Amino acid sequence: MKEVVVNNLMAPIIKYKNYDEVKLAEIKYGIESFYLTITKTIVIFGLSYFLGTIKTLLLFMFFYTLLRVNGYGLHAKKSWQCWLGSTLVFLLMPYLCLVTNIQKPYLIVIAFICLLLAFKYAPADTEKKPIISKRKRRVHKYLCSITIITYIYLIYSLQSTYLQNILFFSIILETLMILPISYKIFKLKYDNYINYSNIDSAV
Repeated sequence: MKEVVVNNLMAPIIKYKNYDEVKLAEIKYGIESFYLTITKTIVIFGLSYFLGTIKTLLLFMFFYTLLRVNGYGLHAKKSWQCWLGSTLVFLLMPYLCLVTNIQKPYLIVIAFICLLLAFKYAPADTEKKPIISKRKRRVHKYLCSITIITYIYLIYSLQSTYLQNILFFSIILETLMILPISYKIFKLKYDNYINYSNIDSAV
């Protein structure tokens, strides 16, 4: 089904736009990502609604996405891996937000460690979407770090364990997504921008 949809959307682009293979690959990757996001979202939200965690899922995805847009992170190579991983993560994390009760000092210490890791490793790109520009990598690194700092401040300030957990697990998940060890476990290439070092030096 995915291939049919993607190929149908790509056909007019290939026919009427004079793009090179690299540009077409980027467009196809974007369409595939959009398709997977929509279909996964429908399924995950449906399961979450059935489990009674839909409100927590919405809040968690909001705060996690704010980190993800700058920190980036790994993507599964195969659709079924992406489906399985996303479903497990986005059903498990809201549940943990609801049942976990970690004392605030520990939350802050762990979140601060994640901040240091994010400052070192974010943004973590992928083979299909390398972050070539040094300036762009630097901007994303700082924005991701600032977002985590904001979350840590909110964890410190808020009295709601529920909201603290949502912010905390958002930080945890994004940190796991950008670590080199995570890429190694899933057999993915890390620091993909290095392959474009000549371009990078000029940007």
